Amino acid sequence: MITLKINGQSRQIEADPDTPLLWALRDDLNLTGTKFGCGRALCGACTVHIDGDAERSCSIMVGDAAGKSITTIEGLSGDVAKAVTDAWIKAAVPQCGYCQPGFVMAVTSVLGANRNQTREAVLSQITNLCRCGTYDAIRTAVGFAVADLNPQGQPNKESVR
Repeated sequence: MITLKINGQSRQIEADPDTPLLWALRDDLNLTGTKFGCGRALCGACTVHIDGDAERSCSIMVGDAAGKSITTIEGLSGDVAKAVTDAWIKAAVPQCGYCQPGFVMAVTSVLGANRNQTREAVLSQITNLCRCGTYDAIRTAVGFAVADLNPQGQPNKESVR
């Protein structure tokens, strides 16, 4: 048995330590918000937070994740997460929606580390891929989130569109 701390709760699974975390989340724990995209840590559809950092769960083994704090899209919370998810809705980002949990997790991690960034600074740190090509809407949503989190309450000139 392997114990994982997921979304603030200790969960035990019976899995080989070399099982990718993605499959433990989806198959063993029924947390299906984290998606399989490429299986090679390239696309970001499987992004989760591990000890607060965005990580590709397809490339993290369950044995390596034991003892760390794991947050999936289902457990995402806090003011940064709210700003990002509200921005995603406001900008009507999803087309098919498959990659969007990974994007939300990645942007939340970047803004959680430093919420006083420009839209372009945030986007430069995001390497996730969208097959539907919703990048214009993603850029707009990141600008909305940056503007919402700006401590002065005023978006900087690069933050929106």
